[in-house]
Amino acid sequence: MFLVKFFAVYFGLILIYSSYLNQTQVKSDVFACAPITKTVTDHVEYVTELLGYDVYTDQNYQELSMMFMVNENYVVKIVEGCSSISIIILFLSFIVAFKGNFKHTVLFGIFGIAAIYIVNILRIVFLALAIYHYPAYQNILHNIIFPAIIYGMIFILWVIWVRKFALINKIK
Repeated sequence: MFLVKFFAVYFGLILIYSSYLNQTQVKSDVFACAPITKTVTDHVEYVTELLGYDVYTDQNYQELSMMFMVNENYVVKIVEGCSSISIIILFLSFIVAFKGNFKHTVLFGIFGIAAIYIVNILRIVFLALAIYHYPAYQNILHNIIFPAIIYGMIFILWVIWVRKFALINKIK
């Protein structure tokens, strides 16, 4: 039953999200990202500016990405995959599949979504700044360290869910 619930929620939410992307992204002569990608970019820009950096962001019209520049240096591109929506869908699928009571599921879901989104914004900020200061380490930062942060957080949230809220622990 766990797998049925997991895949039903996962594929249902992925279908909704894919439909959203198909309706909001423009992939023709001039590209335009979905609003969620722009929102994530705006939040990353805001936090980076709070840290004292001169930041400029804009739509890349040659591909589906947002350009992110620090002190007039093109540092990273922010793409749809950076929005954390796919990871949020994975998180929600797991907590629904590992049944908890309705109230705990909704509250932990909201808390988890907020936590994942905030950590994701901070992760992108620190990735951009690390690449700005240490461009030679771009591959290890982008491909190993920063995915480990977000997936590590998801794992910790799952462990908390199973140990504290899932009804599997209430059966004696």
